[in-house]
Amino acid sequence: MRLTKFTDLALRAVMRLAVAEQGESLTTREVAEVMHVPYAHMAKTVARLQHLGVVEARRGRGGGLGLTGLGRGASVGWIVRELEGEGEVAACEGDVPCPLRGACRLRRALRDAQEAFYATLDPLTVTDLVASPTGPVLVGLAGRRIE
Repeated sequence: MRLTKFTDLALRAVMRLAVAEQGESLTTREVAEVMHVPYAHMAKTVARLQHLGVVEARRGRGGGLGLTGLGRGASVGWIVRELEGEGEVAACEGDVPCPLRGACRLRRALRDAQEAFYATLDPLTVTDLVASPTGPVLVGLAGRRIE
C-alpha cells in the first residue's frame, strides 16, 4: 500500500510539531519551509489536521501551530485512516466493473493486507514517531534553510 502525498505531508508536519519546544510557536509557513513544500499544500494539510482535532492553530500575535493532547497521543493508524479514507485498495467497481468481482479472491486478500498495514500502525503514537533519533533530526531541520 502506498500513502498519498497529502498523508505523508500531514505525518511529517505532525512530527515536526511534536518536537517543538515548550513555548515555541511555529507558523504554517515555517513548517512548510522546513518540509520543503509549498505553503498552499501545508495550509491545506494543517486545515485538515485542525478539523481532526490533532492540531491547534492560533491566529494573531503570539499565534501559531501546536499539537493538541489528542494529536500527541493519537494512534498513527487512526491518523492515516482518517486522512486516507476507507477506500478499497483495488477498484473493482466503476464505469467498467471487474468481471471477477462476484468471485474474486484477490479483493479479499488486498483488503486483509490493507488492514494488516493499519494494524501495524495502530499501536504507534505520534510521540513514538519522534523518539530518538528522529526527534533531534526534526529539531535540527528548523535551523537549515535551503535556497
